[in-house]
Amino acid sequence: MAENSRSFVAACAQMRSGKDMTANVDAAAKLIREAAESGAAYVQTPEMTNILVRSRDELFAAIMPENVCPTLAAFQELARGLEVYVHLGSLAVKLDGHRAANRSFVIDPEGEIVARYDKIHMFDVDLPNGESWRESATYRPGESAVGVDLPWGRLGLTVCYDVRFPTLHRALAETGAEAIASPAAFTRQTGEAHWHVLLRSRAIETGSFVIAAAQGGKHDDGRETYGHSLIIDPWGRVLAEADHDRPGVILAEIDLAQSAEARRRIPALENGRRFGVLPQTSDPTPLRDVGT
Repeated sequence: MAENSRSFVAACAQMRSGKDMTANVDAAAKLIREAAESGAAYVQTPEMTNILVRSRDELFAAIMPENVCPTLAAFQELARGLEVYVHLGSLAVKLDGHRAANRSFVIDPEGEIVARYDKIHMFDVDLPNGESWRESATYRPGESAVGVDLPWGRLGLTVCYDVRFPTLHRALAETGAEAIASPAAFTRQTGEAHWHVLLRSRAIETGSFVIAAAQGGKHDDGRETYGHSLIIDPWGRVLAEADHDRPGVILAEIDLAQSAEARRRIPALENGRRFGVLPQTSDPTPLRDVGT
């Protein structure tokens, strides 16, 4: 950690997870070790770190409930051995025979789980190229926003499709988050169109750092993800980027004092107002100029 107690080095471990959970865990562990050896105190992995597979049958044959998940236990031991915060962007965790959770875990340097977050917004879309996804058919959506206090400040938790919902990010910022995690497995099509602009917008709107570890490349089940893991400052500047879709590590120095400075310069959180929405009328009354 830097001398400033508000500063730390953050890392994103970009992955290409597949159907083999053992291989995925080994790949993630290698990248986490590389990040820690490069000075990272906080390392984030992407959404679906443990498995990326489209078949429900294959998924449910592989995953386990949280309390008996050897993958989670392995990462707890790794965090303890490296003495770093390990943020598993998400694991697929079995809830019952029909539903799973897309669940983030933040593990502290003692190996303890200090935060859990279940992805709230389900990716149920039909894309122009014929690609179709119904995440809600497999995963139970979360119901609560989650923030966690780290030694340097508060981190808000989101996962992938959540990035398209600014109200979630604003709520996290309004309750003290100065950095927001956005681990993802963005499709190549939507990533090429929207990944950078969405993440930079969420940083600018909230005056927060955004840390986004991504899946990238062609996966075992045939899907393609965009990669391009990003770390963005509260002014919307890209501090680090994996400018490709291959596995690897990016790092950046995070000074959370910069969040307060950005919010002072553009106090959008402070200036926000609650408002209603009037019903549409067939003959709307024109607005009057102020003072008339």
